[in-house]
Parts: sequence; structure tokens; C-alpha cells
Amino acid sequence: MADYLVIVESPAKAKTIEKYLGKKFQVKASMGHVRDLPKSQMGVDVEHDFEPRYITIRGKGPVLKELKQAAKKAKKVYLAADPDREGEAIAWHLANSLELDQSDDLRVVFNEITKEAVKESFKNPRKIDMDLVDAQQARRILDRLVGYNISPILWKKVKKGLSAGRVQSVALRLIIDREKEINNFKPEEYWTIDGNFKKGKKSFQANFYGLNGKKKKLSNADDVKEVMAQIKGKTFDVIDVTKKERLRNPAAPFTTSSLQQEAARKLNFRTRKTMMLAQQLYEGIPLGRQGTVGLITYMRTDSTRISDTATAESNTFIKENYGNEFARNHKRKDKNQKGSQDAHEAIRPTSVLRTPQDMKEYLSRDQLRLYKLIWERFVASQMTPAVLDTMRVDLNNNGVTFRANGSKVKFAGFMKVYVESNDDNKEEKENILPDLEKGDKVNYETLEQRQHFTQPPPRYTEARLVKTLEEIGIGRPSTYSPTLDTIQRRNYVSLTNKRFMPTELGEIVNELIEEYFPEILDVSFTANMESELDEVEHGQMKWVRVIDEFYKSFEPNVERADKEMEKIEIKDEPAGIDCDVCGAPMVYKMGKYGKFLACSRFPDCRNTKPIVKKIGVTCPKCKKGHVIERKSKKKRIFYGCDRYPDCDYVSWDKPVERPCPKCNEHALVEKKLKKGVQIQCTNCDYKEETQK
Repeated sequence: MADYLVIVESPAKAKTIEKYLGKKFQVKASMGHVRDLPKSQMGVDVEHDFEPRYITIRGKGPVLKELKQAAKKAKKVYLAADPDREGEAIAWHLANSLELDQSDDLRVVFNEITKEAVKESFKNPRKIDMDLVDAQQARRILDRLVGYNISPILWKKVKKGLSAGRVQSVALRLIIDREKEINNFKPEEYWTIDGNFKKGKKSFQANFYGLNGKKKKLSNADDVKEVMAQIKGKTFDVIDVTKKERLRNPAAPFTTSSLQQEAARKLNFRTRKTMMLAQQLYEGIPLGRQGTVGLITYMRTDSTRISDTATAESNTFIKENYGNEFARNHKRKDKNQKGSQDAHEAIRPTSVLRTPQDMKEYLSRDQLRLYKLIWERFVASQMTPAVLDTMRVDLNNNGVTFRANGSKVKFAGFMKVYVESNDDNKEEKENILPDLEKGDKVNYETLEQRQHFTQPPPRYTEARLVKTLEEIGIGRPSTYSPTLDTIQRRNYVSLTNKRFMPTELGEIVNELIEEYFPEILDVSFTANMESELDEVEHGQMKWVRVIDEFYKSFEPNVERADKEMEKIEIKDEPAGIDCDVCGAPMVYKMGKYGKFLACSRFPDCRNTKPIVKKIGVTCPKCKKGHVIERKSKKKRIFYGCDRYPDCDYVSWDKPVERPCPKCNEHALVEKKLKKGVQIQCTNCDYKEETQK
């Protein structure tokens, strides 16, 4: 029989570490929290220092009973929940539920689930850190006070099922403010002149820069005419050549936020999926004879710090696999994001020797893709900077200046392994200019005049929203994914082309919170709350004081909202069609998952239909129906005939109304490419030029 009982959160984690600890240890899972505030009531005594009332979570009775029985038989119990506030709180709740002596060294923590790290942690157990527990309690109580005071008012005044929260309300406001910016945006006209120049047999691009030595903006067609009129002949003089060597440094290893952003950009993963896969990689993967091994360090972190051991191992690996010139000769020093806790290392592979290629046979496709991203980012972060040769050339013709910029990689450095992406997904490409010297003469082949209009700021993607929340100090690594999940489940926002758009309901809720609870939406107020929670964690502030200061200003607003907020009726919008069951007019209704069509005689007539979007194309198969947009179970858009099931036409590509000019069949579709849309025929080999 085992002498020691170890309790972790998940069965996967239990399975992994049990193999490391030997027969004297029994490892069991609590399946997350065992106690929480009750769902049916506030559970916080505001009259007595906000004392929380915890109860056993429904369904956790059998788990708790099993843990109690195992604890009674063990000589000692160790609590090995995750190394963060939430994990500390789970350990504390377990200690209370199992009636353990909290003056004892019960707590063990490890940043990575490897044999060495786990065994070392059991040599240095510690007491439960009540500062960490209090920080988690304060956040939980704050969220309960906000949610359980505002949500009932929204239920009463707007509709059931709504909610509000400190972080989710700020995220919603950011999305709505961006939508207002887009709607109020007034495009401005501007022009460019792009030249194709030639020296000998080598061509290169240069763009209009200015007139008479000064930079000039081309605001309209008249400005372009003025420039073109000033150019005399086809020959330009090279008046300046500037050559420089530029260093490009690798990005820091991943934090939770940067991992979510990069996985969204490079792998097209939603934040929720990224965190689920990272959890699996952290808790352990069976590696054949090696047993189950945690492949990455703890995935909820805002630090870019790397241990000396990991740095030394990666340095040796880089020298052996890429060469001495690619290995750093000093440890990098990265500045953490403002407000970061620096409690853990950055996200990295537990051993750089476990290459993605070696792990391929043990991982699922998506696990491998995420592991490869983490491995490459870490290895690149420990490599030398890339060296780029840059060249800037100014060309002149009668006072008209064109400028060409070129660059080429002189030494790849970290770029040999990995290059960070950006929000626009624009790849940096080499632009190699011919050898040019001051005094040379070149001729232009074409000068292309182009009209442009400034574009509004883009809507938030998940990656960009996470980045913005982190930059303004809202939320913490563990909160980003559930926050984005909540505002979508509440139907406050929708994802269109992977970008957030507020719904009518989201705008209504935001407006009400803005009027009656302005501090909830105040970015600096919410960011300051996060800082105060960090102070609680470090023992610099008492959690009751943080809650009390918040509640003094919050409670009067709750009372005012309950009395003064008018009931909002979301009126049904006429759909312009009649019910095919009873003949009454159909209306658009707002439901849990968005708008849908329903009979205006509800509940007497319960006929409902999903809203379909016609694209103005006759069905190419039956020639009778209309093609409509549909959504698959995974929310992917496809196209089908509205006469289904009488006609089974479906297509992932959007059909085009006109016939193919080559075969005359109605078989043209729009194919989405990386850089535009191409019209193709599905009946013959006809293709139209890509539309940029």
C-alpha cells in the first residue's frame, strides 16, 4: 500500500507523475475545484467583510469521498495542483475539505512535468501560500459581486440569460468602440506612382518620393499630373545610395498571450483550442518506452524568463545542429509586459532534444503543429540575430525623386529556424537591387499611377483582442480564453471572417452598463483592479480592503440601476414573408444563438426557420431554386440550393451567375486564394485573373 497520497487536478496529470514517484506514492485527481460559491445565490456576506460561503460542487461528492478515504490511509498528503493562483486555491479548498493540517508542508509545485522537476519538487514541499489564495478569492468574489448584481438587472430589464463581468464587459466595449470608429471613418484619397526601372538587363521597383528634395504627398489626380508633367525623358540620375547593415533580433519565447496570438495567425487556432492542446502537452504524452512525459512547461504565464538549465541545453543543441555561429554567447534579457507577475518561466519545450520530428509519431496533427510552433520559437529565441544588408537608392529627373529600398539576408541567424508573423500576415521578402552607385543613370520602363483610399481600422481578431487586453493591463493569462468564449456564447458578438462584430444585443448591454456602471467599463479602473489583485498576491494589500473600496462605489450604482433603468423591449422585426403553416406574417426574433425567423402568432403557431442569405445566383444544377449561404456544424460557410432536399446541389466555393465563356456552362465559382479571389470553371479548365 502507498505511504503518500498526491492530489492533482486532472487524470492525465495524475497518470504522468505517478510513474515518476514510485510505488510509495498514490496519485489521484480532484477533477479541478471541489468547492465553490453556490450557483443559486450570491454566496458572499457583504455585511461581514465579504465572507465567502463555499459549498461542495454538485457532482463532486463521490470524488471527495474517495479522496477522504485515501487521505485517511496515507501517512502524508501532498497537494500538487497547478503553480498559479487557481492551483493554490484548489489546494486550499482540498486541505479544508479533507481536514488537513495547513501548518504542515503540504504543497508541491513544478513548472514542468518531467521526472527531474517532479522529484525535485517533492524534496522542497511548502505551506499553502495564503497570499496566492486570497488573490484568487478576491478575483472570484469581485466577479461574483459584479455578475450577481448586474446580471439579474439585465435579466429583468432586457432578457434572460444575459451577464456582465469586469473583463468581458471591457472586451465587449473595445469591440463596439472599434465598430464605431469604422462606421465614422471617412476615407481620404491618395495616389502613388510606382516605377519599373532598369539598369542594363536588371529591373527593379522604385516609388515616387517627392519634388525638389522634399517629400510630397499625392492627394489627388492634379498632384499626379503636376509630377508627370515635370518628368523630362526616361532617364533618371542616381543621386544617393545608402548601404547599411541591420541586425534583426529573434522574438522572445512564448507567453500565454503571444502563444494564443501566434497560434491564431500561423495555425488558424482559436484561443480555446490553443489552450486545450497546450494543456495536453503540459500534462503529458505517452512516448513509448520513455513513458508519459510533459512536453512543454506550464502554459499560463506572462513571463519570458528562461532557466539556466534550459538555456545551456539549447545552446549545446544549436551548436551541434546549426553551428557555433548560430548560438548566442550570452543569455538574452527580455523585458516582461507591464504588470506581469513573472511567477513562471516562458512557455518552452521541457527538453529541446525532443524535436518535432522525433515527436511526430506520438502526437496528433494539431498537437504536433502547436508543439512545433513552441519548439521553433524557443530555439530561435536562443539563436543569434539575423544580419540584413539594406540599400536605399534615390533617383532624380528634373527635381522629381523616386526612391527604391532593397534588402537581402547576409546571415540568417535565428531565421534559419523561425520567423514571427504579424497581425496583417504580411511576409517580409527580399528585394534585391542591382549594384548602383551615385552618378549612375537608369531608365524607367513604366510609371504606373494608382488611386487609393485610406482604410478604416480593422475589426479585432481573437489574436489582436488578446494583445490589446494584455497591453492595457486587463485580465491575466488564465482569463483571455474564457472571456472571448463568454462574449460569443452570450451572443454579444459574432465572428465574421474571423473578426469580431458586435450584435444588436451586445450594443444594448454595453450602452446600459456604460450609463449605470461606468467604472466597470473604465479601462484604467479595471487595470488598476488587476494591479491591486497582484498586490494581494505579493502580500502587500489585504483582499478585504480591495473588495470594500470597489463595493462602496459599486453598490449605489446597483440600487440606481434597479430603480431607474427602463425596461427595454427588443421588438420583433417584420421579415416580409408569410408563415407557410398558418399564413400569418413572419418576424425576426432574437434567440440564444442569434436571430431566427418565427411566426408572429407564437405560441399559437410555433413555426420557426433559420435565416438564409440568398447570393443572387440561380441553382446551376436544377435551374429552379436559388443558391443560399449555409453554415456547417463547424461554422464553415458553404453554398446550397434552397430547394433541398429536392435538389442536392452543394459547393464550398461561391457560384457565379454568368456562364463560363469557354464551355458556356453555369459552372463558374469564386476560389479564395491567399492574395485574392480567382474565378474558375468546374466543368473545364477556364480561369480568370486573380482579383486583388
